Amino acid sequence: MWLTDSSIGRKFVMSLTGLALVFFLLFHGCMNLAVVFSEEAYNMICEFLGANWYALVGTLGLAFLVVVHFGYAIYLTLQNRAARGNDRYAVTGKKEGVEWESENMLVLGFCVLGFLCLHLYNFWFRMQLAEITGGATAGAFSPTDGAAYVKTLFTTPVWGQIYCVLYLIWLCALWFHLNHGVWSALHTLGWNNLTWLKRIRVLGCVVATLVVLPFAIVVLYYLGMGIGLLC
Repeated sequence: MWLTDSSIGRKFVMSLTGLALVFFLLFHGCMNLAVVFSEEAYNMICEFLGANWYALVGTLGLAFLVVVHFGYAIYLTLQNRAARGNDRYAVTGKKEGVEWESENMLVLGFCVLGFLCLHLYNFWFRMQLAEITGGATAGAFSPTDGAAYVKTLFTTPVWGQIYCVLYLIWLCALWFHLNHGVWSALHTLGWNNLTWLKRIRVLGCVVATLVVLPFAIVVLYYLGMGIGLLC
């Protein structure tokens, strides 16, 4: 099957799964942004996307997309390195027109994946899974009172500020990964003529910013609140 047996097919699968994950991140970021304006609205969203069958199906679907996307990324990288052989050890200058994130997509991907595990522990494990099992998020918080949990996590003296800084570092890695990833995906899917190449580079930058910005606003909001509590 060409989707798995050919390099073009594998890149096609990576592009589709990557773009699907981008759309999810856009939705997730907008959902998170609600907590800055209305804790009640955020809790309603948490309850709606809690221990419901459609939320659980969505979670399994997202897990599948992540596994496929990163699995193909690792395989393609190893395949490319094997094809280059000893040439990859040659000392050469930076290739003209090759962006930094293009040469470090796998490293950026591992940074994103590693922090995703922390994010899942803090939010999925302590919120959705806690609601499914009938447990509590942390302390006396109800799994459906996500706003109170998020506020405590990000504003607890010292540890809250450490979490905020870690999230901002993760968002920087995510921005660089998406900036090149969106462009590469659209290029693979056929938008690769001279007219569209420059446009999709700009589009990649715009999409990466739109994805990261809502997350960053939430983190900076609570970082400021936490610093205020320290003072």
